[in-house]
Amino acid sequence: MAGIPPKPWPTGKAEQVEPLVKRVLAPNPSPYTYTGTQTYVVGQGDGPDCAVIDPGPDDAAHLAAIVEAVGAASIVAIMCTHTHRDHSPAAAPLSELTGAPVVGCAPLVLQTDLPRSDEAFDATYSPDRILEDGEQMCGTGWTLTAVATPGHTSNHLCFALEEAGALFTGDHVMGWSTSVVIPPDGDMGDYMASLEKLMARGDKVYHSAHGAAITRPQQLVRSMIGHRRQRENQILRLLGEASRPVSDFIPDMYKGLDERLISAAEMSVTAHLIDLEKRGLAALDGDIWSGTIGNAA
Repeated sequence: MAGIPPKPWPTGKAEQVEPLVKRVLAPNPSPYTYTGTQTYVVGQGDGPDCAVIDPGPDDAAHLAAIVEAVGAASIVAIMCTHTHRDHSPAAAPLSELTGAPVVGCAPLVLQTDLPRSDEAFDATYSPDRILEDGEQMCGTGWTLTAVATPGHTSNHLCFALEEAGALFTGDHVMGWSTSVVIPPDGDMGDYMASLEKLMARGDKVYHSAHGAAITRPQQLVRSMIGHRRQRENQILRLLGEASRPVSDFIPDMYKGLDERLISAAEMSVTAHLIDLEKRGLAALDGDIWSGTIGNAA
C-alpha cells in the first residue's frame, strides 16, 4: 500500500494525463479511497464529444469540476465501472444536468438475505444501457471497449481506450493498493480470473480510480497475482496449524495493520477461505474454519 502523498492534492482540478484523457479528483479521501475517487473525461481537447468515466460521489463541487473539465463538448456517455458509493452516485445528477445517458456496468442485484455491505453500494444507479464484455462506446477520435472484470464486485467493468492502449481499471487494479474483495458479492475466484484476463492483454497504461497512473501494468498485475497466492498459502499454513475464526488470521497475516483496515482484511481473508472451500481445501463449521483432508495431504 502506497503512503498518502502530502497535501495539497489536485482536488477539483482537471489534469491532462494524456492527449485523450483528463482526470478530476473528487473530495472524498479516506483509508479506502486514498486521496479520493478519480473521474476521467475521455475525448479530444477541442473535440465535440467526450465520455465521463466513474463520475464519483454526488458532490456539488465535484459535479461542477466535471462540467468545467468537459467544457463545450457534449457528453456521449457517463460510464461507471461499478456501483460502489464512491464511483456512481454522481451519474444520475450529471445525467440530469447534461442530458447524457448513463452507460456501463449493470446494477447490482442482491441475491441473498445474508449480512453484506449494502451500505457500500449505490442503490440509485439506473443505467440507460448496460455494456457487455467487448461492447463499445465511440466518439470523435476515441473508442471505449468494455472489459468484464468481476471479482472486486460482481458487476465490475474496465474500459479500454483503443486509440491510446490505455485501460481504465476502476477498483480492479489500483495505483496505490490491492483491491478489497468483500463476499458474498465480491468473489476471489472471479477476481483472480479477471487478473489473469488482464495479463493476457497488451495495454500500455492503466488509469485507476485511486492513485497514480500505472505505467508497467503487466508487472503490477503479475505481482498482484503473486500477492494473492502468497495470502492463500499463508491461510493454508495457518489452517494446517489449527482451526480458527477469521479474526485469528489477521495478526499473523497483516502485521502492523492500521486498525481502520482490520475489517477490510477480515473480508479479504473470508473471500480467500470461501474460494478455498469451493475448491475443497477448507471447510466451515459455525464460525470456525478448518483445513480439509485434501489440504493436509
